[in-house]
Amino acid sequence: MPGNKAVVYEGPGKVEVHETGYPEFELKDGPGVNPANVGRKLPHAAILKTVATNICGSDQHMVRGRTTAPPGLVLGHEITGEVVETGRDVEFVKTGDLVSVPFNISCGRCRNCKERNTHICENVNPDRPGSAYGYVDMGGWTGGQADYALVPYADWNLLTFPDKDQAMEKILDLAMLTDIFPTGFHGCVSAGVGPGSTVYIAGAGPVGLAAAASAFLLGAAVVIVGDLNKERLAQARSFGCETVDVSRGEPRDQIEELLGVPEVDCAVDAVGFEARGHGRESGEEHPATVLNTLMDVTRAGGALGIPGLYVTGDPGAHDDAAKHGSLSIRIGLGWAKAHSFVTGQCPVMRYNRQLMTAILHDRVQIAKAVNATPIPLDEAPRGYHEFDEGAARKYVLDPHGLIPKAA
Repeated sequence: MPGNKAVVYEGPGKVEVHETGYPEFELKDGPGVNPANVGRKLPHAAILKTVATNICGSDQHMVRGRTTAPPGLVLGHEITGEVVETGRDVEFVKTGDLVSVPFNISCGRCRNCKERNTHICENVNPDRPGSAYGYVDMGGWTGGQADYALVPYADWNLLTFPDKDQAMEKILDLAMLTDIFPTGFHGCVSAGVGPGSTVYIAGAGPVGLAAAASAFLLGAAVVIVGDLNKERLAQARSFGCETVDVSRGEPRDQIEELLGVPEVDCAVDAVGFEARGHGRESGEEHPATVLNTLMDVTRAGGALGIPGLYVTGDPGAHDDAAKHGSLSIRIGLGWAKAHSFVTGQCPVMRYNRQLMTAILHDRVQIAKAVNATPIPLDEAPRGYHEFDEGAARKYVLDPHGLIPKAA
């Protein structure tokens, strides 16, 4: 049996790569594992040799100490890999298949899964609907920033690439199917982006950039991306976006300079609860800023897609209300403008097959849009640090050195 190494959260600001156990077809006790899940048998699971596993902004929330994640938690919910072993109940997925893993863990059997709401599966997290690998309060399923990872309900969850050689040629693009590409796309679909739309996307991190690429794929006429980080704004401009530097002031004024009117048709929040203020307040945290801005700049009757992460517990928040996820949102403004809101995790399986086809047929270059950058697994601490410092990159961990070979 091969050994296994994984990226482990050791406390605020600290991640390390440790030797860990090879996956088994049973959930073991450990940091973050829900007691009700301990001992759960997984004959329906598959073990993957990880080909690519990405660092996500959602991981950074934990690493910054902004959640209740326990030290010792194995990180990583964006997994692409090769099947090396299957449980006795796996019928269709085969050893040797190259697959993408939706970050949502779902059973395929409950009411929500059958209604395509795989982001709120009722059977994988004893505490509440919805689960993910390597994430706080998500049931305790082991993270995938590792040499090897285990995926439950493999026949249901895994998306198999039809041509392995073709997939390896586009592996950096396909690695984005686990989370950020469908998440950005979901934000745009939720906001009603379509042909000729004008769109404002708050946040030029990887999800915001993926949302911008998705907006173009959906036919948007103008895509405006707002952020404080000049390097990330430059990355947005590299594939045709207009940009707003929110450190200069309110986006509304800069949007008017670009469009001639201060409002857009649709808006997407790709920032979440660690949002900062605008203008003079750009150095301060104001967690409701993005939500309130989106209501301000979206036309009456428009919609807001909100894939940006919001939490029920934020020990690092600056006020007691925000520590429990209560924010000062101008809901009266949204009500007066008859806005529609869609929040929550993206149901990845609703989109990943279609987006895979778009990648394989060269309709989108998502890795280029988000500046996907492969690094070895052992360099994960550097990747986390540079990403936290604002690098305009999507770091892709390459545990077995397979990505350079493909390139």
